[in-house]
This record gives sequence, structure tokens and C-alpha cells, in this order.
Amino acid sequence: MSKTIDDPRNARSQRTREALLAATRAILEADGFEALTMTAVAERAGVTRRAVYLHFNSRSELVSALFGYIAEQEGLAESVASVQHAPDAVSALRAWARHLAGYHPRVMLVDRAIQRVEHADADAARHRETVNEAQLVGCRRVAESLAAEGRLAPPWTVATATDMLWGLIATDLFERLLTGREWSRQQLEERLLVLFEATFVSHDGAR
Repeated sequence: MSKTIDDPRNARSQRTREALLAATRAILEADGFEALTMTAVAERAGVTRRAVYLHFNSRSELVSALFGYIAEQEGLAESVASVQHAPDAVSALRAWARHLAGYHPRVMLVDRAIQRVEHADADAARHRETVNEAQLVGCRRVAESLAAEGRLAPPWTVATATDMLWGLIATDLFERLLTGREWSRQQLEERLLVLFEATFVSHDGAR
């Protein structure tokens, strides 16, 4: 007899999978990517190594699943929904500033752990590629919206505005402002918005 979605075994399996991914994130944040092994994950999650391999065949699979797990835990879809459903391009840009100030600080520790080893570790590099692509999609959506409404300030193009918006999603930048200069997230949001509007929005012919 096949298992259904309501089968208790499925629920236990899902809880174990989430515990493994939570352990993976905790290891990255506390000890760095260098400490991430299947044994370490098993110990952190309080399960056997066999249990880890029942869910993930390799560390590569584990790391590949991490982006989706963190996105779900931190509400990525909900955070970017306001960008996607903004009534106009400038509103979308403002929503993007709110998204960055609210979401990115919560994942900086993982990002820093990946950043340290991405040039030497293939698993970390693949995770970085996934993150980069997701960020570029959001940046491109904002730039395309501004261009479509005639609000993208010259000399920016969709391509260059996308690149610059993406380049500003930098853990070093956020850490310097939030930690080094003790900005609040509200201040970060407000000042990102000032920067974005002054840089990317044309007011010629604005409604």
C-alpha cells in the first residue's frame, strides 16, 4: 500500500528533513562552511548518519536544498511579492528596498560562510550561483519595470541598472552599515530608498 500525504511516516520524514536543513544552517552560521560534513549534520540534528543519507545522498544535495529551506523559513516569497505586485515601477523600487533591508540581514551569516569558501568549494559555489540568479531576477524585474514606464534615469539601461542593483546586495555593505555604523534596519531601508530613487528614477515627465 502506498503512503499518502497524510501518512504519519511522511510527516516524520518531513520533520527529519527540516531538522537536517536546520542543522546545516546552524553549522554554517556558527562554525562556517568548512565544518559542514554529513557527520556534523547528523550530530547537530540528533540523528544517525544513515538518517542523513536517507534524505540526502551527498553534501551537494544537502547544500542544494538549503536555499529553498532558508527562503521558506525567512519568507522570501512573501517578501518579494510586494515587488511583483507593486502598482507602478517606483513603488516596486521602494518595495525592493524594503525587501533588502528586511530579508538580507537575516541570511547574512549563511552568506558570509558561503563567501569565505565559494572559490575553493564546488558545493558552496553552486549555492552562490543559485542565490545570485534569484537576486538578479528581482533586480531585473525592477529595472524592466522602470524602463517600461519611462522612469529609468539615463544613462542607465535595463542591463546596467540590473547589474548595479545586484552589486549593491553585498554582505560587506550591509554589515558595515548595520554593525559598523549601527544603523537600524528601518534606517537602512529609508536610506537605500533615497539612494535608489536618486540614482535610478527619472523625474522627467513623471506623473
